[in-house]
Amino acid sequence: MGLKRKPALWLLVLITFSGTLAMHMFVPALPIAAQDLGASIASMQMTISLYILGLAFGQLIYGPLSDCFGRRPILMVGLVLYTAAGIAAAVAPGVYALVAARLFQALGGCAGLVLGRAMVRDMSGPETAARQLAVMNLIVVIGPALAPLFGGLLASTFGWRSIFLLLIALGASNLLFAWRLLPETGQPSGAISVLSLGRDYKGLLKSRAFLGYTIGGSFATTSGYAFIAASPFIFEEFGRPAYEVGIALGLMAVGASIGSALASRFIGRVKMERLMVGANALSTVSALVLLSLVLLGMVDVFSAVGLMILFTMGAGLSSPAALTKAVSVNPRLIGSAAGLYGFAQMAVGAVCTSLSGLGHDPALAAACVLAASGIISQAAFVGALRNEDADEA
Repeated sequence: MGLKRKPALWLLVLITFSGTLAMHMFVPALPIAAQDLGASIASMQMTISLYILGLAFGQLIYGPLSDCFGRRPILMVGLVLYTAAGIAAAVAPGVYALVAARLFQALGGCAGLVLGRAMVRDMSGPETAARQLAVMNLIVVIGPALAPLFGGLLASTFGWRSIFLLLIALGASNLLFAWRLLPETGQPSGAISVLSLGRDYKGLLKSRAFLGYTIGGSFATTSGYAFIAASPFIFEEFGRPAYEVGIALGLMAVGASIGSALASRFIGRVKMERLMVGANALSTVSALVLLSLVLLGMVDVFSAVGLMILFTMGAGLSSPAALTKAVSVNPRLIGSAAGLYGFAQMAVGAVCTSLSGLGHDPALAAACVLAASGIISQAAFVGALRNEDADEA
């Protein structure tokens, strides 16, 4: 039996970040599209909220399907759906047609989120996979961070529909590259049923190690959405101009990028478990310091952004290790594990975003969410490491 050909990392990166890119790139165009379509801001915001919903729930489907039928054919289906939905969005005559097209675009785009990660783990051992996931995470973070800038430029220069023309080109390119260059990396079982899906997910959810790594990884990463959602109101309280919000979010992305870059260097030199727990400790301490400054009335824009850079740096360091450990719990269910992990990340991000809007002090709400998330993730990681041997036994 010959060795399987490994997929090119650049192609997996391109496929993986296209799903989240479509979410972030359209955000600056919401007011322009609303005016053009004669729609309310609330209805236009559905193009984002339903997109997130599609990303979350779609991942629960693609993972198990790829375990049964193979990564490559399921990914191709997702890329076709992503591209076709982009065409529908570009020609949408009204807001509800656009909302529907965006939902299907998310359902197609999330295939790359799940299967790109699964393919990396298919072809590599834990340490190599973690290093490659760190590189993927670095680029996946940078892409969406820059996406609003390009989206705003395209919308203001060529109109909001030009954003979808770019996304269509990206989807078609990914489809062509995947068809010509992407090998099958999984070991498909060839059969699927609702009962088997239930058993697979039940088996993963019964694993205390998987639950620990998934809960820990989710709270360590997407809890940062709380500060992102609250940042315009926080900066308003500080009396800062609106454009500085974009600068702050860009700096947070730089922090996550530095963390991912450091992770790719440290993995193999530092024990993965130690790196995961230590990096998350950095995020937790940063969040607790931020909460303390808010409670003492000593926080300002520079301390808040500086601490958030440290928070995202810790997240970038811990994320590849947490994901690798989670999808390695059961080698037979790598795709299902990647899908469930991705769903948990989106769900935690949505909850944290909602919680950041509670109360009358956005800085206090965001700091409380981040501090609580840091503590939860640290406890989950420690619990997962303790239970890993018990699950194997």
